[in-house]
Amino acid sequence: MLERLSKYLENPNHPLLGPTLYGLKCWGMWQPLGVNRIIYNAIHFFAILFVISQYVELWFIRSNMELAIRNLSVTMLSTVCVIKAGTFVFWQKSWNDVIDYVSGLENIQLSKRDRITNSVISEYTKYSRSITYSYWVLVTATVFTVILAPLVGFLSSSDKDLMLNGTLAYPEIMSSWLPFNRSRGFGYWVAAIEHSLICFYGGGVVANYDSNAIVLMSFFAGQLKLLSINCARLFNDNEVLKYSDTMKRIKDCHHHHVEIVKFSMVLNSLLSPVMFLYVIICSLMICASAIQLTAEGTSNMQRIWISEYLMALIAQLFIYCWHSNEVLHMSSKVDEGVYASHWSAQNVRVRRSVVLLGGQLRRPIVFTAGPFTKLTISTFVAILKGSYSYYTLLSKKED
Repeated sequence: MLERLSKYLENPNHPLLGPTLYGLKCWGMWQPLGVNRIIYNAIHFFAILFVISQYVELWFIRSNMELAIRNLSVTMLSTVCVIKAGTFVFWQKSWNDVIDYVSGLENIQLSKRDRITNSVISEYTKYSRSITYSYWVLVTATVFTVILAPLVGFLSSSDKDLMLNGTLAYPEIMSSWLPFNRSRGFGYWVAAIEHSLICFYGGGVVANYDSNAIVLMSFFAGQLKLLSINCARLFNDNEVLKYSDTMKRIKDCHHHHVEIVKFSMVLNSLLSPVMFLYVIICSLMICASAIQLTAEGTSNMQRIWISEYLMALIAQLFIYCWHSNEVLHMSSKVDEGVYASHWSAQNVRVRRSVVLLGGQLRRPIVFTAGPFTKLTISTFVAILKGSYSYYTLLSKKED
């Protein structure tokens, strides 16, 4: 069944991006024209209104530190969700340019039926599938944990009788403002349904936006690897080539690299503003979750879902930093392929062109979070250290 489902998600026009584009389309980010587009945008608009209601509720409960932190840990993630969805819709043309480039290049490369090229593409495609499906499972588990945690907390609570007779309020999925009493009866069920739907919406946005971005990063890392291999194959042993044929090979490698740099910069321009906000928010969310986890009044069930939520936050940040770091690493060593070829046996004019090609290939490619921070493993470690510093500061203030 899983194999049949994975085949259903494949798209021959988009060999690498089939599953992620299907997910983006289902969640209304990769939009078709017509009535469906209006419906999807209406859903995104309602999600924005919900996030505003979360901040309104935060204002009302600002004097209660425990409730405020619990609200903030979810509200900030909701903010990132609507920003991811909104920017993807607003910058649809640029996203389509990147998607068309990726799929077009792969279709051309696969049509040549070169064994080494097909092997490299197959390698990073299989990796992309595994990381996509694994990430979807992680996000799905997080969504169901958040939704079901209040129910399990209610069933396992020693204060269940007090909740039933109205002395204590029922546990909520999320904290948001509504113009009616949401702690009991009909109002509670309306809030529960709204929160559940928002959880599924947010989970879908995060799962599909992030997996699409990670797969695109894997594509650039894989293409840089393929470029390095092609550079190493510029000149084979005892191969006699015309000068025009030799220069064509060099020009092809040059053009391949120029296109990689161009569209990686386009992708970075799409991701960088979102990641800048996310890096800041993620530090605060990790800190807020850690405070809730170690608070005395936190129940065991709450600790379980907070732990899972915290793990998902850290994993989400890590995969961005890891794959961006992979692209940077590959871009720094792609020129090694040039000097692995038999370039020294060529004439002076060809060697001069090879040196120029090698110089161009040294250009680093890195994804950033705003104008100040590169997405690398060292950045990931620095964010965790910063979150711990915030946690220590707030814990001492609480004491």
